[in-house]
Amino acid sequence: MKKLLFSAVIVASLFSCQSDTKSSFDLAKAKSEIEAANREAENFMANGDSVGIASIYSTDGYLMADHQKPIKGKENLIKAWGAFIRNTNVGGLKITTMEVWGDENYLTEEGVFVFKTKSGESFGNGKYLIVWKKENGKWKVHREMNNSDLPQ
Repeated sequence: MKKLLFSAVIVASLFSCQSDTKSSFDLAKAKSEIEAANREAENFMANGDSVGIASIYSTDGYLMADHQKPIKGKENLIKAWGAFIRNTNVGGLKITTMEVWGDENYLTEEGVFVFKTKSGESFGNGKYLIVWKKENGKWKVHREMNNSDLPQ
């Protein structure tokens, strides 16, 4: 009887020591944070702020845009976005998140974008995939790949 009671106590102890394997990661909250970062990027674009746009990238993040070699590093991102702003009549950007998936370290976002002229007309649209990386408690663009829906 003592062996049976001892075995029952051991089994009960093992079950009570099991940790909850569910992650406390909240994907809906992370998606909201990504969408807020996208609003920030839209504001930077509307203000012609290439430094601000580059600030949304991780320290080792880069952009892989349509018909271009990858743009790596903050200084190169600032130069590339600055050239885009200076050489186009860009007045705004609309980013629409379609889906987000991942975990507390990396997220992947799928979405569409539309560039607007200063007068509000659409002049470029396309789709993108972004890998977001958690850096210093904030989601940053780690890898961005996009391409146009317009004919070349």
